[in-house]
Amino acid sequence: MTSFLSFLAPFTPFLATLLLLILLLEQISYLRKKRNVPGPNMVLPFLGNAISLVREPTNFWEIQADLAASLGFSVNYIIGRFILFIRNTELSHLIFANVRPDAFLLVGHPFGKKLFGEHNLIYMFGQDHKDLRRQIAPNFTPRALSTYTALQQIIILQHLKSWERLSSVSRGKPIPLRLLARDMNLETSQTVFVGRYLSNEARAQFKDDYNLFNTGLMKLPFDLPGFAFRNARLAVERLVETLSDCAAQSKKRMFQGDEPSCLIDFWMQETVREIAESKTALHHPSDDDIGSYLFDFLFAAQDASTSSLLWAVSVLDSHPDVLQKVREEVSGIWSPESDALISAEQLREMKYTQAVAREVIRYRPPATLVPHIAMKDFPLTESYTIPKGTIVFPSVYESSFQGFTEADRFDPDRFSEDRQEEVIFKRNYLAFGAGPHQCVGQRYALNHLVLFIAMFVTVLDFKRHRTDDCDEIMYCPTICPKDGCSISLSRRCPRYPNLSLN
Repeated sequence: MTSFLSFLAPFTPFLATLLLLILLLEQISYLRKKRNVPGPNMVLPFLGNAISLVREPTNFWEIQADLAASLGFSVNYIIGRFILFIRNTELSHLIFANVRPDAFLLVGHPFGKKLFGEHNLIYMFGQDHKDLRRQIAPNFTPRALSTYTALQQIIILQHLKSWERLSSVSRGKPIPLRLLARDMNLETSQTVFVGRYLSNEARAQFKDDYNLFNTGLMKLPFDLPGFAFRNARLAVERLVETLSDCAAQSKKRMFQGDEPSCLIDFWMQETVREIAESKTALHHPSDDDIGSYLFDFLFAAQDASTSSLLWAVSVLDSHPDVLQKVREEVSGIWSPESDALISAEQLREMKYTQAVAREVIRYRPPATLVPHIAMKDFPLTESYTIPKGTIVFPSVYESSFQGFTEADRFDPDRFSEDRQEEVIFKRNYLAFGAGPHQCVGQRYALNHLVLFIAMFVTVLDFKRHRTDDCDEIMYCPTICPKDGCSISLSRRCPRYPNLSLN
């Protein structure tokens, strides 16, 4: 070792000079891409501002939004990547509308391909993407959605019961709702997407793997043994394998003529029909590809839905007038003592509750940022061209507070038939995206939120435990109340509905 160091000693000045040169060139490259756009003038070598992003993501993005106030966009540097944050709604639409090989690729996460794998719906574009969305369409017909709402309600009710029991044994101590809501949504997603094809053992492993994936989302992308990112990547591989097996089982059942009971069944039923009716060979995704696409559905539905449920509880607690109106509307349409599910027709009648759900999503859009990567230099404005390789973050959150009347105020009446702000300011309502990759499951997501609100406020009484920072936003990876939404619960109805999955 000593002899090796002695050998290197004469070269130390040259190596130090080379290192300084590399760092200088990196800084020059950043400034050349930055030009006159707001953003830090000096960045740490390679890491950039990654440490502040990981430690305080909320503060990091708030600073980017403030910097973007003048031009509508700002820049930064993270783990060797130049990034651009977009605050202006019209510029965000420009990105969403140009997902194609010579413009932008939707990546879902700055290091998504390494984490999610290559075969994923979010990485598709062009005719292949259109064909796949056509094949997915039967998953979200009124008939399919009606099947899902039945499953959703039964699982919601089961978890509301367990939450009430947990609150009753906590001896008055509030219970944090975030992890409980996440578990409920994971069970809902499992049951709605692949239902009967998961054994109890597979469900337990599924939950563990998804938690590993969720943890790795917010960590630095070190793909090494023992690091959270590596654990997350391996968990995704196992999840996709499990979902692929579910697709194979479903296809077999649909060939036998069984009735669909979950999302994969509706998909495979249509696939089987097309194969039977076609006289030529049709291209359909393999079971492995379908597993990857199902994971994309899971990723889109899971944490975003958890975020919306938590904010719904939070705003209903802080707006007792809204809570009272929801309870009055729901009780006039559905009673938990009826031992009946909320029907599709009853769901449509809950106009005000639907307005509350839409306002929750506008007021606190869960997927606040939608990362894209610039495949080529792209002219964003007359004076600035996005350099190739830039990771671009259109901010759905910032758009939600543009245009709307008193946008900083929680106001479900903005979605009433009289005001119709969702029509007037449609371009600012980007919670479900826009362009070719607009969320295909937005009706499902809205139904889930409306059903949860309706059953939660009817079945339970609740009280939010409020602290000075309880309404501050925390990224995890979607946005949630910083305190995890701590509440106390008690039963409101005389007895729970007698509903079962069997």
